[in-house]
Amino acid sequence: MNNSRRAFLKTSALAVAGSSLMGNSLFAAQKPKELVGVQLYSIRDEMKKDPLGTLKQVAAMGYKNVEHANYVDRKFYGYAPKEFKKILDDLGLKMPSGHTVMSKKHWDETAKAFTDEWKYTVEDAAVLGQQFVISPSMHEGTRKNYDELIRFLEVFNKSGELCQKSGMKFGYHNHDFEFSEKLNDKTLYDIILQNTDPKLVMQQLDIGNMVGGGAKAMEILKKYPGRFESMHVKDEIKSASGHGGYESTVLGKGLVNPKEIVDWGRKSGGTIHFIIEQEAYQGQSPLEAVKENLQVMKKWGYVS
Repeated sequence: MNNSRRAFLKTSALAVAGSSLMGNSLFAAQKPKELVGVQLYSIRDEMKKDPLGTLKQVAAMGYKNVEHANYVDRKFYGYAPKEFKKILDDLGLKMPSGHTVMSKKHWDETAKAFTDEWKYTVEDAAVLGQQFVISPSMHEGTRKNYDELIRFLEVFNKSGELCQKSGMKFGYHNHDFEFSEKLNDKTLYDIILQNTDPKLVMQQLDIGNMVGGGAKAMEILKKYPGRFESMHVKDEIKSASGHGGYESTVLGKGLVNPKEIVDWGRKSGGTIHFIIEQEAYQGQSPLEAVKENLQVMKKWGYVS
């Protein structure tokens, strides 16, 4: 083999090895796709009166993702799953997550299996292409006894297994009581996170709701790094009529400092879904509020 041939092969081998290492490095650096959306509960009255017209306005604002808060009798806002998916597709919208409360009625303890009602919930979520099937609360009767709560959290894990079969993940969304209520000297939130499998049960951290329970989002994010694949991006102000003495407001106008929390969630919380929610409006129309919130997220660099 002549010297030029040998040099060529050596150079080629080094180039291939280098490109392979570079490719692996780039692949390792890739992050799951982030998205910004709106929780449709923010515009609940408008969705009740005219879901199609309201969704058109949401799409026109620049939203690409929505999260539902209405699934009744196997219908989303009155539409069968395939019908609702077509409506969203036609408007250029996706629904990567949704809220449906899972309760004890969805688990048959005798049969050790989920009821058809919950199986349909998961099945219909898959039709919409959801990534996360999220229970947005926990009934009071489930959280009054430590042992009963632990048993119910095992059902959470089983729901994660059920969702996993359809390529999704089960999740839980906090309010304020998870931080103000305790069992065995532990907050309910600590019990929930310590007794659910992160591979099966994701957490959607509502950074506004927790304020009324005396909790701070940054402390929770640091205590449980990587556990919060979704976040309800929200700001709060003091209010005599709100939950725990607070109510939501436009991002950046309250006391939560949502940008700092969102940035930290992105960096260390494992957060890839940033879902805007506002439930009180201080005289502003709900549609104007969600539009302004999207503009704030654009200013922060979370929407292109």
